Amino acid sequence: MRFNFNNLFVLDLANNHQGDIDHGLKIIESVGNVVHQNNIRAAFKFQFRELDSFIHPDFRDSDHKQVKRFLSTRISWKDFEIMLKKVKDANMISMCTPFDEKSVDRIFDMGFDVIKVASCSAKDWPLLEKIAEVGMPTVFSTGSLAIHEIDNLVSFFDHRGIDYAIMHCVSIYPTPDEHFQLNQIDFLKNRYPSKNIGWSTHENPDDVMPVAIAAAKGATLFERHVGIPTDKYPLNNYSSSPEQLDKWFKAFNRVEVLCGDKEVRPRAPKVELDSIESLKRGVFARKKIVAGQVLNSEDVYFAMPYIEGQLSSGQWKNGLKAKEAIAANSAVMENNAILPLNPERLILQKSIHEVKAMLNQAKIVLNNDFKVEYSHQYGINNFRETGAVIIDCVNRSYCKKLIIQLPGQHHPLQYHKLKEEFFQVLYGTLRARIDGKERTLHAGETILILPGVWHEFWTETGVIFEEISTTHINDDSYYADKKINILERSQRKTMVDHWGRFQLISEKEHESAS
Repeated sequence: MRFNFNNLFVLDLANNHQGDIDHGLKIIESVGNVVHQNNIRAAFKFQFRELDSFIHPDFRDSDHKQVKRFLSTRISWKDFEIMLKKVKDANMISMCTPFDEKSVDRIFDMGFDVIKVASCSAKDWPLLEKIAEVGMPTVFSTGSLAIHEIDNLVSFFDHRGIDYAIMHCVSIYPTPDEHFQLNQIDFLKNRYPSKNIGWSTHENPDDVMPVAIAAAKGATLFERHVGIPTDKYPLNNYSSSPEQLDKWFKAFNRVEVLCGDKEVRPRAPKVELDSIESLKRGVFARKKIVAGQVLNSEDVYFAMPYIEGQLSSGQWKNGLKAKEAIAANSAVMENNAILPLNPERLILQKSIHEVKAMLNQAKIVLNNDFKVEYSHQYGINNFRETGAVIIDCVNRSYCKKLIIQLPGQHHPLQYHKLKEEFFQVLYGTLRARIDGKERTLHAGETILILPGVWHEFWTETGVIFEEISTTHINDDSYYADKKINILERSQRKTMVDHWGRFQLISEKEHESAS
């Protein structure tokens, strides 16, 4: 089972325990209380160094800043076990950063949940190999890394099958505004779309704006240092006290409310709908209109307030016909208007807009030289339930198509006598039944369908997949539902040319253009 990195807050104890286990336990307890009060999913993180081998024996008495810091805050492995138990008792996830290979073994043997790779270790390949060897869920930070070095890490962990997340990080303590580079969250999300991207933060702990921006940009995990200030152990200027942490969590929770749904555009609440409706204009007769009259813009005008049941300005189309007479300055009511457009044509036009939007969301760019086929085996009126949009890219000795299904669409059971097909999902989720066996395919997954093999497919989410096949030959589809087989091809397919202007063309015209 894959580890869930979504909305995970990593709280780093670092050296704030100051080598004092009682101080460390108080930090864990205080932070745990704030975590639970704010309904936060948190990982409490330690740092491990096997100091007897990590520091060269000739330098243990040196004035090296980091050597002195590590040795002066040393605690026993037994004390770390006590603090780890405190973390688990507080129902927090346990995480640890190793700085040497022996510490990786300690982390694994002690039963931690997650390993963290610090920015300073992100190019330490002996350590990275050891981390990959234990196979634990891993988070790595990107402080000071060039993009090719991040690419190297992504490839490294992918090849070793490690479940991991990426932390945008600036390793300046505290971080000044000009170095935050929060747009890198967008950059990393686009470059590695299947990965969780986080924000490891070292700003002034009173500043809650960066976490708000990072959350709004779609960061899914967050890290900062935590501690408790005392007369004996003052807090550094990039670590949060429990009170500051509480404000940080509240800022994040508010951002979650402010940002709302990430996947779909929600229906507007009634209060918003009512506000918009109050400003809507209705259609009124400019002069007397007789029964059966075809109307154009000179016959009507648009004004507010809109009357319930009235034709709105947004529904107006030239060519509308009045069923009954309408007095001058009277409302043109919906039930007295015959709209000029073919309702089947409206179904296909609306679908074009949705298909274009899906292609945009999937970042699939087409040229302007292609034909579009609407498959509607049970008629255009049932297209949203049964059918697909097929974009013909090339049809020679080989054939390539893009097949798009809108959410909820199903393509009926069929087989081909001649054509061999290979599907690769590009976007969304495809459900398929091949020779009676059901499969679910996500982006990147493929399936081969040989001639004579029964297959059908559908989607709940909407899907775009690529079909690579042998040459497409018309009338090589044989459906299990015999009612479909007896239909003329034009009854179950509508061809569209130049969909920007939506030109419906006949099957014969389509074939001559191919």
